[in-house]
Amino acid sequence: MARRTKKPGWLKQAIGEISKLRQSMFGRFGGVLYGGFSGQGSAPYVLSSNKVNYELSRQLYHNTHDGYKLGAGFAKPVVNTLAGFMGVPHFRCKDEEAQEILDECICRWTSRMQRTHQLGLRDGDCFVMLVNLESSSPLYPDEDRRIDYLLIPPEQVVDIEVDPFLRNPISYTLKGKVTWDEGLREYTVTQIITAKDITIELEGDIPPELPLGLEPGTTPNKWGFIPIVHFKNEPEESELYGCSELEPIEPYMKAYHDVMIHALQGSKMHSVPRLKFLLNNVEKFLENNFPEALQAFRQGQPANINLTGHELLIFQEGENAEFIEVRSSIGDAKALLKFLFYCIVDTSEVPEFAFGVHTPSSHASVKEQMPLLIRRVARKREQVTESWQLLARMVLIMNSTVSGKKFESYDVEIEWDAVVERDEKEYAETINTLVNALSTALLNGLISLDAAVDLLQQYIVTMQEYASDDPELPGERERIIKSWIMRRRLEDAEGLKDQLEEIDKELEDQTQQGD
Repeated sequence: MARRTKKPGWLKQAIGEISKLRQSMFGRFGGVLYGGFSGQGSAPYVLSSNKVNYELSRQLYHNTHDGYKLGAGFAKPVVNTLAGFMGVPHFRCKDEEAQEILDECICRWTSRMQRTHQLGLRDGDCFVMLVNLESSSPLYPDEDRRIDYLLIPPEQVVDIEVDPFLRNPISYTLKGKVTWDEGLREYTVTQIITAKDITIELEGDIPPELPLGLEPGTTPNKWGFIPIVHFKNEPEESELYGCSELEPIEPYMKAYHDVMIHALQGSKMHSVPRLKFLLNNVEKFLENNFPEALQAFRQGQPANINLTGHELLIFQEGENAEFIEVRSSIGDAKALLKFLFYCIVDTSEVPEFAFGVHTPSSHASVKEQMPLLIRRVARKREQVTESWQLLARMVLIMNSTVSGKKFESYDVEIEWDAVVERDEKEYAETINTLVNALSTALLNGLISLDAAVDLLQQYIVTMQEYASDDPELPGERERIIKSWIMRRRLEDAEGLKDQLEEIDKELEDQTQQGD
């Protein structure tokens, strides 16, 4: 059995750089996972409920925190680059009516879906709630039913109760404040949502007339599930909440700010010129060059020397003047700032051209950096795929509950646009080279027609599989045969028109002779 060593006190462990993006006191200290009072000894395992400091993450993103002003400019490119290349997903369902509903939702929610990725990357957590707007809604009087997409601020989600083994959410507790009477009064609304019912509790100065939907009490949940989807960035099995993309680079942004501000403060020394005089007789020098200053000095008044207008200074033998050159501290900090920049690039896993470096650097060109970004974006898309599938399934079930229409299938697949738009010239050259190679391989008996078509299908999206068992969706083999039959018919019919004209002319001549 391993011997348990005595751990030092938490005050000693907290010495040094501490990440400020974690709110919990017993969270991560200096990169060391510190247990505090939970999960030690024989206590049962529980999920860590540490949250990202949402306020600080927003300050870093918008560069409004005074302690990070010169370094937080890297935060927005990190978040926006990933969110922009991720785009929004496309839902695909086998049921045609369900597909129409999903297409309509994507058309309405594109901006909010894009913002979901942005908020999830920045704050680590983004909560999406689906609500049903009744026909009585003044915003949509022409629609009998409408499922709306709401983004919940993560601060309002004060508690999530999950199954200890399945990790499914059992209940969500939302809390928010409402002000009234011109902001002089306020009350707190607590909403507890479970699969069975929804409970609303009010505390504080409650107005006599409550807004619609805020009446206290418990009502049944007609959906049978919690209509909230939690989008977590970098999810962990041991963490209840997600991680912000700014969390790993926050220490480097702070260091970049400190180094930059130190260099700028040191630059004030050499921005103001310093003139050094080597004189044998000060009064003689002032008499020859600055008589007004000498006269004021003799009268006991303050004497000032102004070099403006004195392009020529008179010195005696052995006297001289020179400027004192102070070495710029920015030059010394340049190497350190560059090192910190590449630490941010490496840690964020975002290529350096995203920060404005559009020319090839000494490390890698833009073209060489794109594959890294493509794989990074693909991994981020995979993290949210299940959440988007769950949300789409909720939409179909809610629509089915309201309308009474049952769909043949509620399974939804997710498709994404290409990360980088293809170059049409390169794409055409690739197809041409591939077709020529496959034709040569077929003529020489090195490849089968099935393998050639299946390989070409990966480059031409309109092609189907070579052989298909679905009678409603013919394979590429049947389509090729159909095309060949049509071409043969057209070739055989080339001379039929001339023959028809000759027959018509012959019949017309015989008719005239008979008359």
